[in-house]
Amino acid sequence: MNRPVMRFSTISILAAALLLSACNDAAGPADDAPAGEPPLAGASLGGDFTLTGEDGTPVSWQDFDGQYRTIYFGYAYCPDVCPTDVQRAMAGLKAFEEQDPERAAQVQPLFVTIDPERDTPEVVKEFTANFHPRLIGLTGSEEEIAATAKKFGVFYSRGETSAGGGYLMNHSNITMLFGPDGEPITTLPTDEGAEAVAAELAQWVR
Repeated sequence: MNRPVMRFSTISILAAALLLSACNDAAGPADDAPAGEPPLAGASLGGDFTLTGEDGTPVSWQDFDGQYRTIYFGYAYCPDVCPTDVQRAMAGLKAFEEQDPERAAQVQPLFVTIDPERDTPEVVKEFTANFHPRLIGLTGSEEEIAATAKKFGVFYSRGETSAGGGYLMNHSNITMLFGPDGEPITTLPTDEGAEAVAAELAQWVR
């Protein structure tokens, strides 16, 4: 089971974020109120990359400059954690779209596989289509994925192979929000459900 590794990686990401102690008001600020300093402000997370999009063409982080970005690292063959996390994050984005279409349109969701051996562009496209029409799936070579994951403080490893040839991936399961300049802002509370995700987006997407 890969959940214990995920919990450990959550702590590691927060440590990478300079152990910032800022926390969000559970109720969230009014739309016209200042959000304050983001929890991940100043963290060494993110950075440019170029991976392969769902149609086989190159997609870079800087392609989305000027937009907010959510990003999640997982894999299409994940039996439970990844589909649950992505579903909650995208349901939260949909709720935010209903509440404030103009601000929500500034958010570009991204899904990056950590299992490029199996997750071809076609497989990733089929996976992302289940959750949100604007969710973009990305894959690449083993080396490209490893380098990108490192920039975003994501940890993953391949589990034992079963007799049938299948395997699970141990990995971080954090959905992160980045700003228009590619700066890290916060993590999204997917463990609390779609409403909490929508509230978090409403707090930081200006």
